[in-house]
Amino acid sequence: MFRSLATLRARVPQQASARRALAARARRVLALGEADVLSVNEIACADPGCPDAGTVILLMPAGRPTRALRIAKPIAAVTDADIAAAEREGPAEGP
Repeated sequence: MFRSLATLRARVPQQASARRALAARARRVLALGEADVLSVNEIACADPGCPDAGTVILLMPAGRPTRALRIAKPIAAVTDADIAAAEREGPAEGP
């Protein structure tokens, strides 16, 4: 069963702490510098066969192309190993 847009919007404020914590962990795991920027978002997928929710870590390293790491788990379930694995799998270019 897929979550409704209203349900996902209601969770956004509740996820703020989890997003900040995951961003801090990702910054450490990926050895990002202070000038590097990242964004963490949970997305819903309505396509059959994909998880109900996934996490996208958008990396905007200073002086390098933007990359997106996609992890097929909700924010709360993402581990440091997931972040490292997504980086090794060759992150996609662009947002």
